[in-house]
Amino acid sequence: MQELLERKKGLHRTVLIVDDELIEREMLGAMLSDQYAVVYAENGAVALDIIRRERFTLSLILLDLHMPEIDGYSLLKIIRSDSELCRIPVIVLTSEKDAEVESFQLGAADFISKPYNVPDVIRARVQRSIELAEDRVIINRTERDVLTGLFNKEFFFEYAKRLDEQNNNMPMDAIVLDINRFHIINELYGRTYGDMLLKKLGSCIHELVSKTGGLACRSNSNCFGIYIPHIEDLKGQLPQYISMIEKNLGDSRISFRMGVYSDDGDCLDMEQRFERAGLVCRKIENNYTTCFEFYNADLHIKELHSERLINDMDIALSEKQFRVFYQPKYSIRDNKPVFTSFEALVRWFHPEYGLVSPDDFITLFEENGLIRQLDRYVWNETAAQIKQWKDEFGFSIPVSVNVSRVDAFNPQLVEVLNEIISNNGIDSEDLLLEITESAYADNAQQIINTVVMLRENGFKIEMDDFGSGYSSLNMLCSLPIDALKLDMKFVRNICSNQKDYRLVGIMTDIARLLEVPVIVEGVETEGQLELLKKLGCDIIQGYYLSKPLPPDEVTELIRKTLKEHEGCLQQTNSGNTEQM
Repeated sequence: MQELLERKKGLHRTVLIVDDELIEREMLGAMLSDQYAVVYAENGAVALDIIRRERFTLSLILLDLHMPEIDGYSLLKIIRSDSELCRIPVIVLTSEKDAEVESFQLGAADFISKPYNVPDVIRARVQRSIELAEDRVIINRTERDVLTGLFNKEFFFEYAKRLDEQNNNMPMDAIVLDINRFHIINELYGRTYGDMLLKKLGSCIHELVSKTGGLACRSNSNCFGIYIPHIEDLKGQLPQYISMIEKNLGDSRISFRMGVYSDDGDCLDMEQRFERAGLVCRKIENNYTTCFEFYNADLHIKELHSERLINDMDIALSEKQFRVFYQPKYSIRDNKPVFTSFEALVRWFHPEYGLVSPDDFITLFEENGLIRQLDRYVWNETAAQIKQWKDEFGFSIPVSVNVSRVDAFNPQLVEVLNEIISNNGIDSEDLLLEITESAYADNAQQIINTVVMLRENGFKIEMDDFGSGYSSLNMLCSLPIDALKLDMKFVRNICSNQKDYRLVGIMTDIARLLEVPVIVEGVETEGQLELLKKLGCDIIQGYYLSKPLPPDEVTELIRKTLKEHEGCLQQTNSGNTEQM
């Protein structure tokens, strides 16, 4: 066995010549050694050892088919089945015409006929094969995700569009697959484990598209796109694919979800299909009862409705389609509920849809950031109304306004609110600020810093929806707040459910510990009122005492209350209306 490695000075590509005939090896070496570093092997076994050892430096293999130890056909199969070795192009050396077809089928890049009569042709074939292989590697690295081997997002969409064009827009199904809580997996088990998981998942997806046809990509860190020919019973077959993926992943702690757009012949382009599959995938993010969902017509109608609301928001603000209603709050510390203040609640009177429920647009605007514009609109309208009542009645009536999580994290929030109260001629204590408990839970320290600044500027803070944000008791003790407002869901069943009743009692005790009043919303019956009074709650609001009212009806309510109580409202207000 003889191995000769000729290394030239400077940059030279390395070529391996595999032939059991010494003379033929040296003839080829003489033709190529002026342009390439040449490595020799006299049989397939020696060649395989060199290939594995030099796999990152070899640019080409010239392979004879008939050799001892391991013949050329067997070596070619080994090379093509190995994910690292298969990048190396192989030119078959043969004098048999019939061998060419089989060699190409096994993955050979080209062939050179024996005897070697035309050196220039041989050099040209070698150069061409190397250049094509290098171009292919560069393209592959550009279009493929390095970790999973799947297409990256840009090339995936480009190839998918080409696939549609070449197949006359045949029906295709789009699937978006996302790993649940992947950032937690990385934090708990390390990035190496996370990468291993992504690589396994990439292999599973590659196997899926190999069976069904189509393409797949890794579109971002832990999200994948799968584009396959339409399957009539995809809903029935999907559990089988999911089981295959779960089995290959081999970790029961890992869960994922799929959003599916099944082509129903509506001629959508592939980008629209993936937008809809992605929408469904996001929709079931926190749904632990199913790991896949199909896009349907109802969701499409809702999506169009949401898009229309987003597009109509600017004109709605300019035309004052949003109107602020005010729901009275009542102190229940005395025998008879006493009106004390209001909460501002926005309503949208759309020219086409009529009254749009806040449930339809508040969350939607929070998701895309438009809630900041709506918040400012409501704050300004409320401040102006407070000023109007103050001018008419000679005293201020506090009104609570909601501060969305988007605004709660705005570093300019204090400046924005100070400007609003200054422009409207009211005091900061007239505008009570409701911040949801979940905002505190998301980023406690940042919210605490913001709330401290607000209180330093005279604003009073109500923690809204208390009981729904999973605050720790330790965190509650350090929160700068002026009132706790219980989530209405705790009130609904207090008359019939002893656990809910006791839970409200516990939260009231927490408020006593913090030395802040308890506000309860959603009170709808006399029974609820009596139990809340018994538990020691301070202030309530709800349809039992009053629904949200437009400004003119509130004005009448204030006048009526003044007449009934002969100035009681002024005294209550001067003694700090919300008793914070």
